[in-house]
Amino acid sequence: MELHMQSHHYVRCRPDWRAAVVAGLIAGTAYMVLELLTARFLFYLGAWDTVKMVAAIILGREALSSPDAFNWTIVLAAATVHYALSIILAAALALILGSFRLDSSMGLASVVGIVFGVAAYLLNFYVLGRYFNWFDEARGWESLFAHALFGLVAADAYCHFERRNAAVGAPQSSSPP
Repeated sequence: MELHMQSHHYVRCRPDWRAAVVAGLIAGTAYMVLELLTARFLFYLGAWDTVKMVAAIILGREALSSPDAFNWTIVLAAATVHYALSIILAAALALILGSFRLDSSMGLASVVGIVFGVAAYLLNFYVLGRYFNWFDEARGWESLFAHALFGLVAADAYCHFERRNAAVGAPQSSSPP
């Protein structure tokens, strides 16, 4: 029996973009639920402040000073920003997973997803946070954990849907092996 080692060097490939979008939506939803529950039940803050911070990325600082009453414009702006970023990050993760064949096992993809989530946290709060300084108050272990969870869920969802789509598109043989 011959043992083949899976090489994780760069290989030009095209990820399954549909699986990446689905993974981004799933991971973005998991992230949002965790962040909102953490804000509400762990820190006893209103979840509305978190929504306003995300909406302020495209609406400007005026969104931060809006009244605490429900506002559809702020909700839609926050959802648009959040899910757009979730899809972009999941697509970048899918590109990394596929290009280096890191999706060869669910365990490896999960570890890469967690590391990717931590890198996304650092990018969001320490690089982009310089331009959107109202996120400074949201830095902390709970946001780091939520980003790591995002990466884990995105990687696992991508691998799950990528493999299922690959199996569906594979030609079927009529003769037994």
